[in-house]
Amino acid sequence: MLKLLALDRFTILLIVMVLLASFLPVSGVAATVFSVITSAAIAILFFLHGAKLSREAVVQGITHWKFHVVVFTFTFALFPVLGLIAKPILLPLLGKELYWGFLFMCFLPSTVQSSIAFTSVAKGNVASAVCSASFSNIIGMFITPILVSFFILGQSKHGFDPTASILQITLLLLVPFILGQILRPYVYPYMLKLPSLVKAFDQGTILMVVYGAFSSAVVAGLWNVLSGKTLLILTLACSIFLTIIMLLAFYIPKWLGFNKADQVAIFFCSSKKTLASGVPMAQILFIGQPLGMIVLPIMIFHQIQLMVCGVIANHWSKQSETELE
Repeated sequence: MLKLLALDRFTILLIVMVLLASFLPVSGVAATVFSVITSAAIAILFFLHGAKLSREAVVQGITHWKFHVVVFTFTFALFPVLGLIAKPILLPLLGKELYWGFLFMCFLPSTVQSSIAFTSVAKGNVASAVCSASFSNIIGMFITPILVSFFILGQSKHGFDPTASILQITLLLLVPFILGQILRPYVYPYMLKLPSLVKAFDQGTILMVVYGAFSSAVVAGLWNVLSGKTLLILTLACSIFLTIIMLLAFYIPKWLGFNKADQVAIFFCSSKKTLASGVPMAQILFIGQPLGMIVLPIMIFHQIQLMVCGVIANHWSKQSETELE
């Protein structure tokens, strides 16, 4: 039956994480501890990616400017434009606060850890994904507040200091990655002997992110703030929006002539929005506004994108393995 439904173990585990978070969300002190553990797992994951990639691959990733232009255009141009175009449809259906939240989601940078992890699982260009996801989050600390101030608040009334976020990204991503590069001669031989362990760590990190993020949404009142009808409309809007973006992210890199590894990385880096950076930014940018309503769209969109990307990444991974046989 599972084969007929095209479900594998990883997909089932993703569904289990969502169900577990819905009925047994981690909260309070436990959520703090879980967040620390997840951060440690992310740091280790970046360390492994640093150790796995050759210096030549890293240099190629940094200098792959066409790749980064495409991802940047999707994240900070195409997403916002589509969100603004959808205003006549979404505003009457969702109301002002929820539409603000939907538009805020469109202005956010891409995810970091899940973009890289999904790219790795799907055998994509991890070096370029690392550089692109990092750049997206750093530049997003400046671009997102400007877009919010111009298109949502009209005029920014509160300052925004990106220093802490930049420091956090640097410590969580770049430092472990650089350490992995430095220690690559000692670590990489062991990684070659344990490829299944590295893959399991990639997928395990994604499962932790899914559970932690969905728990936060549930604890914040995901199932209580809105009626079932409005929640269904919002979920459908997020699903349709993600479908449109993913179709564009799938075909445009092909039309532009990128190779398969780049196409995979562009797909995952271009189609996602960050919840981890989105909620803190919302708390700063929307002081005095209904924060729960504003962050709800990114909470729902984030869960949908992780579920869909998990299935796609695993499918492409199996497809890649089959092609090599």
